[in-house]
Amino acid sequence: MSQTIAVLSQKGGTGKTTTVRTLADALRRSGVRTLAVDLDPQGNLSDYFDLPPDVEPTIADVLSGRASAADAVHEELIPANLSLAEAELMLGGKMGRELTLRRVLSALPEEYEVILIDCPPSLGLLTINALVAADWALITAEAQYFALQGVEQAMEVVELARDSLNPKLTLLGVLLNLADMRTVHSREALVSLKERFGEQVFDTVIRASIAYAESAERARSILDHRPDLGADYVGLADEILARLPGLTDARMRLAGLS
Repeated sequence: MSQTIAVLSQKGGTGKTTTVRTLADALRRSGVRTLAVDLDPQGNLSDYFDLPPDVEPTIADVLSGRASAADAVHEELIPANLSLAEAELMLGGKMGRELTLRRVLSALPEEYEVILIDCPPSLGLLTINALVAADWALITAEAQYFALQGVEQAMEVVELARDSLNPKLTLLGVLLNLADMRTVHSREALVSLKERFGEQVFDTVIRASIAYAESAERARSILDHRPDLGADYVGLADEILARLPGLTDARMRLAGLS
């Protein structure tokens, strides 16, 4: 049975999509069968994987009932584009709208060990759908003054989804992203997160670099574009595998990527 991880943030610009893309790469290279789902109408994850903007079907077609989730898989990704914004409006008027993504993903063949969902940079209906479909929530935070506030807001939504719709939902961890640990600002952001959330904060911190934008523009994984920076994500993947049951062997394979 697959383990589904919703990757979310209270706002844009926290490196969330890069996290999903690079985690998918690291997990696949360690032998974990991984599916990525782009649930952001901006379609940045789909762009990152170099899928054409007019690719069909997309997650919007799946949520609207025009296609199955299996038919919408393109190169181990279910893509998104702006049509997802229209699908979200359509969902708003349906009974059981919060359960739609869980239903369609449950129909996927049991060939994936991990499903990563890239949520939109807001805490609306699409994000709630992701949390209801997920077993785990991973919250990303940018290393800036309001990092703690943003994580607390995201945590409130996670708790709401767990209490009302998905009691099995568990926080996988909080990731400090886009950090320059040479600065007092970034170090203080990490300290405040660890004081508030303790061991729920990953030890791995993702360093800020223009190289991420360069790798996205070239549709090339940071693992290949800048392996020194990619090592951060290999470390993060190792921590995640340690927290997910049944994937011990993958950690040993991942160690070979370091």
